[in-house]
Amino acid sequence: MNLWLLLTFTALAECRFQKRGAHSCPDLCSCSFPPSGAEVVCSQSSLTHFPINGLSPNTTRLSIQSTNLSSVTATHLTAVPLLNNLQLYHNNLSSLPSDLLKGVPHLNTLDLTGNQLVHLPPNIFSHVSLHSLVLKNNMIETVDAEWFSLNSSLTWLDLSGNRLTGVPSALFLKLPQLKNLDLSDNSLQELQPDALKNMHHLETLNLAGNKLISLKPTTFTHNPKLSQLFLQENQLQDLPATLLHGLQHLELLLLNQNQLQYLPSGFLDDRESSFRVILTGNPWVCDDKIEFLKKWLIVNPQNVILLEEVTCARPEALKHRQVVSLTDSELGLIKSDKFST
Repeated sequence: MNLWLLLTFTALAECRFQKRGAHSCPDLCSCSFPPSGAEVVCSQSSLTHFPINGLSPNTTRLSIQSTNLSSVTATHLTAVPLLNNLQLYHNNLSSLPSDLLKGVPHLNTLDLTGNQLVHLPPNIFSHVSLHSLVLKNNMIETVDAEWFSLNSSLTWLDLSGNRLTGVPSALFLKLPQLKNLDLSDNSLQELQPDALKNMHHLETLNLAGNKLISLKPTTFTHNPKLSQLFLQENQLQDLPATLLHGLQHLELLLLNQNQLQYLPSGFLDDRESSFRVILTGNPWVCDDKIEFLKKWLIVNPQNVILLEEVTCARPEALKHRQVVSLTDSELGLIKSDKFST
């Protein structure tokens, strides 16, 4: 009987110990314990080291944000083998080891926004089946195709706010499932014409805030599902007439704050009623070459955001006039007959 009581008390004590461990929480962090697994948030600036002590092995979501964390290793992450969502944004991370994610095979979301990352080692993202990767607002200068394995499952990639001057086509060849790609606010000077050819599922592409001067006619030929295209705040001087051909699902096109003087004839034809475009902030030259744009604006005013701000930059006599208000004679489209009496 005494042996039975001893075994019972031992089992109860072990159960209580395991329960306390499963519901422990690291210092400087807050924790919740839904049925899906522990969720841990650490957002104290005084945090300087990875909060491994007290971290529940059942943790599925871990957010370390706005701290002074400067290092994270694969050993740290082996403490949370069930992790599927890791947010490490606005910390002081300047480098990451290539084996960082080996111990978290279930990870599908990784956010590294707002750190000081300059270079990432090869294969760093090849150990897990990530669906979402955010590298926004770091100091990354080059992108390496070797970051990923072949046929990556990634559907969302955000590289905005870095220091990229180019992106190798080999990178995108490894991301056939990508639906959302954000390359905005970098220093891209060109986009290789075949860069996006393997991205048949791409729906949103953000190239805003770069230094693009031109685009090739076939740039988006292989992206028939593209619905949102952001090209604003570049240095685009002209666009190919066939650039949007095949983009039957395009719903939003931003071309504002570029150096466009004209749009080629037919450029915006065959758009759905749900299509919206922004054209403001371009130096439109209002002569006979602006005829296509003027007629399209008149026929499709409901498709244009800030229609009244699509105005002439030249000639001086028409400066600040709304393009949609111009007459054919003002554009030189009606020639006077010198033989008339």
